[in-house]
Amino acid sequence: MVDILHKVGIKSPVDEVYAALTTTEGLAGWWTADTEGDGGELGGLLEFRFAAGGFDMRVRELDPGKRVLWEVVGGPDEWIGTQVDWSLEQAGDYTTVLFAHRGWKEPVDFMHHCSTKWAVYLLSLKSLIETEKGAPHPHDVKIDSWD
Repeated sequence: MVDILHKVGIKSPVDEVYAALTTTEGLAGWWTADTEGDGGELGGLLEFRFAAGGFDMRVRELDPGKRVLWEVVGGPDEWIGTQVDWSLEQAGDYTTVLFAHRGWKEPVDFMHHCSTKWAVYLLSLKSLIETEKGAPHPHDVKIDSWD
């Protein structure tokens, strides 16, 4: 198994970052404008749609201000059964976000694409919280023909 790992610091209280990961409005502000579901309840289903398809995530763990864990239950075969893990920690004026997309079976070409796109969206999350303007799909940075 292989994982995608990223780290970003966001100048913000941890509760603002947590809200951006658990509310439909927050998620739509940095990942994809076409977001539906319930990210603030254990077992909730989140539906994220993009021009090329989408992903469905089941909320598996919520620890306010500390951790959000999703399991991918719908989407491309490479994503099914993987987990998207957000660990949060307040450090002075910053919230440190440790991001992991865990459980890829192998480092296929699509994983390389997704790793770069996760970095793009993490910077969108940072921008949303620090400037109130994220860059969710379809306004995100395009990196290749899959976008």
